[in-house]
Amino acid sequence: MNSPVPNKPSASYIGSLARSPMSSRTLFSTVMTVVAFLCSFLALLPLIAVLSYVIIQGASSLKPSLFTELPPPPLLQKGGIGNAIVGTLFMVGIGGLISIPFGVLAAIYLTEFSSGQLSRWIRFATNVLSGVPSIIAGVFAYGIVVARMGGFSAVAGGFALSILMLPIIVRTADEALQLVSQDLRTAAVGLGATNFQTVALVVVPAALPAIVTGATLAIARAAGETAPLLFTALFSQYWPRDVFGPTASLAVLVYNFAISPFKNWQSLAWAASLILVLLVLLTSIIARVATSRALR
Repeated sequence: MNSPVPNKPSASYIGSLARSPMSSRTLFSTVMTVVAFLCSFLALLPLIAVLSYVIIQGASSLKPSLFTELPPPPLLQKGGIGNAIVGTLFMVGIGGLISIPFGVLAAIYLTEFSSGQLSRWIRFATNVLSGVPSIIAGVFAYGIVVARMGGFSAVAGGFALSILMLPIIVRTADEALQLVSQDLRTAAVGLGATNFQTVALVVVPAALPAIVTGATLAIARAAGETAPLLFTALFSQYWPRDVFGPTASLAVLVYNFAISPFKNWQSLAWAASLILVLLVLLTSIIARVATSRALR
C-alpha cells in the first residue's frame, strides 16, 4: 500500500529552497556581479576622462567669434576657427555625396541581385577596406587626385574621406537590407510589383532608418580624420573660396595648433577638439534616434 503524500512539505524541504546569503553559489554570484560592474566602469573611464578633460580645456574658449572669424596670428587673443568648420563641412559633404549613393547601391546589389562567390568576395573586400589605415587612403587620394589636379583641394579631401566612409555604409546597409522580412518581398511580388519596384518601394524604405544610422556613423568617423587630409586638402588660414584649393579642417587645425608653442593657438586647438567631440556626439544621437524608430 502506498504511503500517504504529506499535505505540507517538510521543514528541510522548505529550507533547501531558501536562498542563503552565505552559500557558495550566492557568494560567487555576488562577486561576479561586482567584477562585471567594475569592468563596465573601467571601460567607461577612458571616455569619461577624455570628455571631461576636453570640456574643461575647450569650454573656456567657446565664444561667438570662434565660429565667424579666421585663425589669428600668434600671440593675438582674437580670432576663431570658422574657416576650419566650413572646410570640414565641405569635405565631409563631398565624401558623403560620393560614398553614400555608391555604398547603398552596392548593398542593394549584394542583398537583392548577387549570389554565389561574387557576393562573398565583395563582402570580404569591404571588410578588408574597413581595416585599411586612414593614411593609406590619404596616400591613394594624393596619387589619384592631388597629383593629377596639380594641387591640394577640398575635392581631394572629400575623395579620401569617401574611401573611409564607403565600407561602413556598405556593411550597415547590407545588414539592414538583409533584416527586412522576406514576406514583404513575397507580398510585393504577389501584388504584381516588379523586382525594381519591390526593392525601391518596399525593401529600401523599410531599411531606411538603419541605412541612415550607418551613414551618420560614417560621417562621424570621417569628420575626425587627420592623416588623409594632410595629404589631400592640407590647410589654409583663409575662408574656402571654392573646392579646388587648399582647405582648412578641424582635425588638421587641432594637429597644427596643438603642437605650436603659442598659447592662443593651443586654446583654439582645445576649442576645435570640443567642437569635433560635439559633432560626433550629435551624429551618434541622430543614429540612436534613427535606430529606435526602426525598432518600433
